[in-house]
Amino acid sequence: MNGPDTGPGTRHGPEVVALGGGHGLYATLSAVRRLTRRVSAVVTVADDGGSSGRLRRELGVPPPGDLRMALAALAADADGVLTRTVQHRFGGTGALAGHSVGNLLLAGLTEVLGDPVAALDKVGELLGISGRVLPMSTLPLDIEADVSGLETDPRVSRCIRGQVAVATTPGKVRRVRLLPADPPACAEAAAAIEGADAVVLGPGSWFTSVIPHLLVPGLRDALVRTRARKVLILNLVAQPGETAGFSAERHLHVLSQHAPDFAVDEVLVDSGCVPEGREREHVARAAGQLRARVVFSDVADAGTARHDAGKLAAALDQLIREPRPAVPGLRVEGRHMGQDVRSGLGGKEHFSWR
Repeated sequence: MNGPDTGPGTRHGPEVVALGGGHGLYATLSAVRRLTRRVSAVVTVADDGGSSGRLRRELGVPPPGDLRMALAALAADADGVLTRTVQHRFGGTGALAGHSVGNLLLAGLTEVLGDPVAALDKVGELLGISGRVLPMSTLPLDIEADVSGLETDPRVSRCIRGQVAVATTPGKVRRVRLLPADPPACAEAAAAIEGADAVVLGPGSWFTSVIPHLLVPGLRDALVRTRARKVLILNLVAQPGETAGFSAERHLHVLSQHAPDFAVDEVLVDSGCVPEGREREHVARAAGQLRARVVFSDVADAGTARHDAGKLAAALDQLIREPRPAVPGLRVEGRHMGQDVRSGLGGKEHFSWR
C-alpha cells in the first residue's frame, strides 16, 4: 500500500471525499486516512436522538454527534487526551448526563461563530485533523419514511418521522424523504465533491446515513457532475429494524430507486458476505442500475460485523489508483449494457447481460 504522501493530486495523496454518518463513516475515515492527508468527510445531520437530539431541539443547531465522530476519526492522535476528551460522555443524572464534551463544544462554537462549518474547522484545528469535516447541510434535517408491515394489511404503509424511529422500526422501510424537502447543500461539501479525485459512499445505516446524501439536490448534482472515481461500500450485514432481511442486492435496488440518475464506478462488497455463484450474479445485475462493476474483496474484521480499517484501506487504495477499466459494453452513451464482476482485487470474471 502506498503511504499518505503518494498518489494523484499532490505529494499528500489523492483528494478523497467520504459521505455517510455514524459508525459507518468512522470506519471509512479510519481507512482513508491511511491513504491520504487530503480527506473531506460529508456527514448527515438528521440525528434526533440522545445528546444530539437534545441539543438540536434546545439550541436549533445541527446535531453534532456524527460530526464529532468524524472529527475523532481524523484526529492527529486518535488515542490522545484531547481526542478522548472530545469523545468523553458525562455520566450521572444531572443536566449534562449523556452529553459528550465534543457535542457541547461544537454547539457552543456554532453559537459563538454563527456558522457550523467554522465551528467544525475550529475543532478540527484543535484536534490537528488531516482533512476537513463538513455537514451535508447547514440546517438540521428530519427523516420521514414510508413503512409497511405495521398495519394489519401488509400493503398499507405508515409514515414514520425521525431518524431514531426510522432506524428502529419493526416494519419494512419502503422510501425515505428529508424535511424540509429539497434542503440546501453545504456549499463547501458540494465543492469538495466536485473537486475530488475519489468519492466514497457508505457503509452505514442505509436509509438514515447513506441514502440521505442523495436527497439533498446540491449534493446529488455534485455527485452526478464530479469526475471523481466513485466507490460505494456495501454493509457487511443487514441492520435490524432499518434493513432487516435485506440482501446485498436489495441494498443496491433501494439506493437506485431513490436516485435514478446516480452512478458509481465500483461497488465494493465483502467477499465473505455474498457466496460465489448465483447470488453474486444478482448483485451484479443490481449494480447495473448504478452503471457499476462489482468488486468482491475481504474487507471485514474477522468474526465481527465491522470493516477492518487496514483491509478496507488496501481495497480502496487499489481501486482509487487503478485506471478506469475500458470494459466492452459497460457504458454506451451513459447507458448500461453489461457488467464486470471482479473477484477480490486480482482476476476478473465477466458477467454480461441485457
